Order: sequence, then C-alpha cells, then structure tokens
Amino acid sequence: MDTQDYVFGANILENLTTGMYQDSKVIYREYIQNACDQIDKAVSEKLLAPGEGTINIWLDRGKRNIIIEDNATGIPAEDFKRVLGNIADSDKKIGEDKGFRGIGRLCGLAYCEQLEFMSTAAGEDVVSIMTCDAAKMRILIDENARGIKHTANEVLHAINSFTTKNVEECGFSVDSHLFRVTMLNINKENTDLLDFQQVKDYLSFVAPVPYQSNFYYRSEIYNHAKALGFKIDEYNIFLNGEAIFKKYTTVLKDSNGNKLDDIFGVYCHDFFNADGKLIAWMWVGLSKFTKAIPKNNKMRGLRLRKENIQIGGEDALQKLFKEDRGNSYFIGEVFAVDPDLIPNSQRDYFNENPARFEFEIKLRMFFAEELHRIYHSGSTLNANYKKIDMYEQKRSEFKAKAAAGNFIDDIHREREYEVVLKAKEEAETAMEKIERLKNKASDSAILPQVIKRIEDDRRKPVPPPTQPDSPLPPKDAKHENVCGNEKEKSNTIGRRVDKLTQYSRKERKLISRIWSIIITATDSETAEMLISKIEEALMKQRD
Repeated sequence: MDTQDYVFGANILENLTTGMYQDSKVIYREYIQNACDQIDKAVSEKLLAPGEGTINIWLDRGKRNIIIEDNATGIPAEDFKRVLGNIADSDKKIGEDKGFRGIGRLCGLAYCEQLEFMSTAAGEDVVSIMTCDAAKMRILIDENARGIKHTANEVLHAINSFTTKNVEECGFSVDSHLFRVTMLNINKENTDLLDFQQVKDYLSFVAPVPYQSNFYYRSEIYNHAKALGFKIDEYNIFLNGEAIFKKYTTVLKDSNGNKLDDIFGVYCHDFFNADGKLIAWMWVGLSKFTKAIPKNNKMRGLRLRKENIQIGGEDALQKLFKEDRGNSYFIGEVFAVDPDLIPNSQRDYFNENPARFEFEIKLRMFFAEELHRIYHSGSTLNANYKKIDMYEQKRSEFKAKAAAGNFIDDIHREREYEVVLKAKEEAETAMEKIERLKNKASDSAILPQVIKRIEDDRRKPVPPPTQPDSPLPPKDAKHENVCGNEKEKSNTIGRRVDKLTQYSRKERKLISRIWSIIITATDSETAEMLISKIEEALMKQRD
C-alpha cells in the first residue's frame, strides 16, 4: 500500500491568488458572491426577512483600505477556523450556492499587504478574526520560485493567525450577525481597486443588483422571468453608501457622446434542451441597429449570467455569433438556468460538459438565424434609406443652385445634373432592396418591429424616386426650368459669375474659366469651398 504523502508546493497558492484572475476587480465579485450565499441562508433560517440583506463596500483611498461587509449569518465561533482555514473544502453545494469551491476568499491576498476576516454570529458574545499576512505570502512564494522550497501548508501556517475579541470591544452586540473582509494597504499597482467610478461601473454589470428605475423595459424582463417561474436574484449592494443598480438605459451614444440610437423595446427568448427543459433565457434590446455600438456604451454586448452574477466580460458569448462583431450590435442578458451549467474556477465561462455543449448549440442557432439577420437587415435598411435621402438632398441642392444662378457654366450644370441622375438610380435600387427585405421579414419575430421603428423615425414619408427635372438645354435656348415641374421661360442660363457686376465682362469671363478649372480638378465639396472663398474675396476687393 502506498503511504506517501502528497505535497502541494507554495506555487499552488500563487495559482489561486495572483495567477487566478486577469482583472483585479474580480475580488469584488468573489466576496459579493460569498455574501449573497450567506444572505440566502440567513433568509431561509428566518434570521433576515427577504430584502433585509445588505452588502456594504467601503473604499478608503487615503488609507488605501477596502472593507466588504454583509449582515448575513456570520460564521459561528466554533466553525470559524475550520471554514476559513481550509482551502477548497467548502460546505457549499453545486446547484444550490453561487460559490462552492472554497477558494474565492483567497483572491484578496494578491492585492494588499494584509487581509483580515472578521465574523460574529447571532447570539454569540465573541468576534472571530483571521489575519493573513499577504506581503509575507508573496515573499515566501518568490523564495519558492528561487529554490528555497516551501509547501503550501508551511506558507499558510506562516501567514495566518486567529484571534477572538469580545463583541463589545468591536462595537457589536450579542444580536449582531455579520461577516467583514478588510483589505489593508492596497498595492500601488492596484490603485484601480480604490477608484470609485471604476468599481461602480464594474459592479453595475457584474453584481446581482436590480435594474435602475429609469430603464423602462425592466418590468417586461421581470414579467417574463415570472412567467417562466424564474427568480432573478437581486441584492442590496452599496458602494460608499451609494446603492448600485444595473446601468441599462434606453439611449445609445456615439463615440463622441452624442445620441446614436434608442432602445425602443426588448425581446425575450427561451432556450430548451431536447427533453423540453428550460436551460436558459434571454432578453435583447431592440434598436434601429444603425451601426455597431461603440465601447463608450458600458452596457454594450449580450452579457452571460448565472444566479444573476455576470460570467466573464461583455464578450463571453461573442464566439457564438457568426461574426465577432455581432455581439457589439446588441445589449441584453442571457440567464443560464440549467444547474449543470457550472461556472469554471475563473468564472469567465462554464465547465466543459454535455450541458454546456447543448447550451452552445441552442444559442449559436438563435444567434445565427435571428440575431445575425437582425443586425444585418437593420444595417441594410439604414444604408438604403440613406441612399434615398441622399437623392432627395442632391435633387434639392440642384434645384437651389439653379434658382440662385450658382452654376459656373453649362458644363458645371451638366456635371451636377449627372450627379443627381446617379443618385436617382441608386435610390431606385435602394427602394427595391428595401421592399424585398420587408417582404421576407414576416418569418422573424423581431425584424418587423425593427423595420417599423426605422420607418416611423424617418422625418417624413419618402416618395418613390422621380425624374430630377429636364436635362441641360441647348445654349441660349428657351428651356424647361430645372427647379421644378412648371415650365418657366428664360432667355439664358444664370451664371454665378454674373453676380460680380463690379467687374468687366472680360474679367468675369476669366474668373469663370478659373472656376471651371477648379470644378474639373476637385470634388464638388472642395470646389464649392474654394469658389466661395474666391467669390467672397473678389466682392470685398471691389467694395
């Protein structure tokens, strides 16, 4: 019989702390997750009424300290050392608790000099305290890497200490029940953990908190969850006394902070396995899908959640789209329901198992057949309506120039007329594409709503493209006015240079030739800018 003891080296602690997470702010998720489990337990034990549980986070930037405290069950004094001293030996259960591995509490060791756990349970007159020398742990791990070997057990004995105090010494009473995590002297390189706005933004989408009250469609989301018999876990979480909410809004902004689009509704969809069992459900915000949502919209992306705690980042589901960019067109959440969808140790996705395989098949199908089509169709509609609008703009500009006599000569007028004709052709093609898309939209649950919104938001009904008035008439002939449908008699075509009456006919002819060269050599916008500048200077010169 093999009686050899297996040794876990000190590096295992590095893997569970400094090497576990890419984003330091995950400490908040880990400690909040543990607090939520204890609040649930306190409610089930009637220690707290539903809604009474609170999680308070305090950032002290000056002292570089962080406190995370809940008013849940606390840990009885007799269990305190065992529960906190043992690693990966949690009493929690998969499918019942949000956390279950028993390693999340170690995460704070990577980001501070000293980590302290304090707890008292209801009816007890003592406060149990565990102090961890995080700075010393990192020194010992570094020694281990340099050849001075330490076991994980030796390191833990060296850095952990346990004490007790009377509840009154700590300002509590025998009726108090709480658990507090204190991180002392946050590392200089981890100052982001003390940045109020960064932490608030992080918690607003990662933590299991309610939607903010001005997100109009939250009631639809709650009602859908209720109809499924699903409860969205929500907790009272405060950051320096300020309540945290999911920061979903109905306004999408461009990269400059200006309004880009609106969320005008939400669509909910359910995912079932082969046995008809609900494995996940989602809501997605509906917009005109003008373009991909810029990163400055912090709610961007379909977020993956389990027990209402975000799994991974905004891009956790990106791989399930046909295109990487697909996820950036949407806002929304996917709530994983199947208990066999188990978050991995980093909580950035699920463990690989049959449940995950089926989950991905169902989502990938919906993303490809519905969501991919939606944002592509939205982009197509918007692009084609822009072509129709461009035709109307070019036509109006042509009419305005003709009426004001702003054409340089016949060649300039004909060139501009050809631009209108080309825009007309593009508008006609665009209208045909729009009609085809609309005819095919009836089999979609979402697309008709998007089309209606795009059309409702247009400034005015768009008439079918029409002929942009008569072409250029022969020089010095009577002709049909290009400004409208009425026939207006005119002996000559008005030229822009004719406005410069202070110059001789010979001078105006020369100016006109110069302007013609500019028009030929540059694009319309540049030509107009240059000619306007010249025109302005010439008029000032003779005033």
